Amino acid sequence: MADSVWFFILAVPVVLLTGISKGGFAGGLGTLAVPLLTLVVDPRIAAAIMLPILCTMDIFTVWRYRRDWDARALKILIPGAIVGIIIGGLTFRMMNVDMIRIIVGAMSLYFVGNYWFIHRGKAKVEAHEQNSVKGGLLGAASGFTSFIAHAGGPPLSQYLFPLRMDKTVMVATSVMFFIVVNFTKLIPYAWLGQLSFENLKMSLYLMPFAPIGVWLGIWMHNRVSNGLFYIICYGLLFLVGIKLLAEGLFALL
Repeated sequence: MADSVWFFILAVPVVLLTGISKGGFAGGLGTLAVPLLTLVVDPRIAAAIMLPILCTMDIFTVWRYRRDWDARALKILIPGAIVGIIIGGLTFRMMNVDMIRIIVGAMSLYFVGNYWFIHRGKAKVEAHEQNSVKGGLLGAASGFTSFIAHAGGPPLSQYLFPLRMDKTVMVATSVMFFIVVNFTKLIPYAWLGQLSFENLKMSLYLMPFAPIGVWLGIWMHNRVSNGLFYIICYGLLFLVGIKLLAEGLFALL
């Protein structure tokens, strides 16, 4: 049951880790929240409990990064994300969550491997140009996977990381993207009955840890260099990919 002591023993560090990730590292480890909580509750209950907490974190992070985001990237990404959320809402009851985890995990590992074995050996990694088609597709993928399991980070990273933005601009852009995505998700989540009294009660119990995690993430962000920042982000994306892929494969076996 979600109100068991084991749920809170696991959920408190998960919320703190998610806040640290959102506050300082473009949300990389936030993707692990739902998979970790499924150790003690149903995945859809875990997603429902986390959504109000993520929205609370977004408010705190947006205030910190409100002047630094890249407007062009958001104009490309957000329309696709809205489409992805709509598709997720309409197909939610027939969706195989484990297959989504496998796809997102495999994409994440491919992206990290491509960077590590191809681009990292170069003296200088060339920054990619903004691309409306690529951004629209990855925005839709991010909106869809975010709706299903709050796993929108990897597709978003696949668009933002190659742009080689300044670390603060990249985090700010991610923050602005996800405040739109997460608050939009509240509408279909309520329509589908996910925001039940029991789920909202669990969210409320965990809510005080949300700003603490965000503050810790901001504190760490201000003390990490641009180069180290990208190494950390790719490392987090690798961990996310391994976790999602393993969760999905083991569930299907």
